[in-house]
Amino acid sequence: MRAAIAGDERAYGDFLRRAACLVRGFARRKIVKGGIDPEDIVQETLLAIHIKRHTWRDDAPVTPWLYAIARFKLIDAFRRRGRRMEIDIGEIAEAAAEPQAESAREWEIDRALESLAPGQRSVVAAVSVDGRSISETASNLGMSETAVRVALHRGLAAIARRFGRG
Repeated sequence: MRAAIAGDERAYGDFLRRAACLVRGFARRKIVKGGIDPEDIVQETLLAIHIKRHTWRDDAPVTPWLYAIARFKLIDAFRRRGRRMEIDIGEIAEAAAEPQAESAREWEIDRALESLAPGQRSVVAAVSVDGRSISETASNLGMSETAVRVALHRGLAAIARRFGRG
């Protein structure tokens, strides 16, 4: 992660691949019954990592930070589905104890979205801004889940290139 933040794209790609494997295993263990696709948790977590990577303190281990993000994405997914999930407070105490960095300002988000083609804009806004799942976005936009994932990936990549991070 340190190399990735320093601008090493290969290291960032490696980090995201490893993170995806960890999050996938975590999501599969935590999702006992159907209704939530573990891949949605993986995609939402990777997106959050990409957007919030500046919040990771380089003097802290990356794995607890990564799992905290995945846990919050899983909780969000259960909330959207209307299910209750009980977790041990010790699991989130470390993440809750640290102040959150300022998130992107609304005009910055609007500027990034305006740089996208309309289809990508709809997908990125639904998933990244509104917090909708891949399956919900696909249903609302009349697209397949695969098409939503592709549009999301391409849209985020276009934003990263446009604003000097890709």
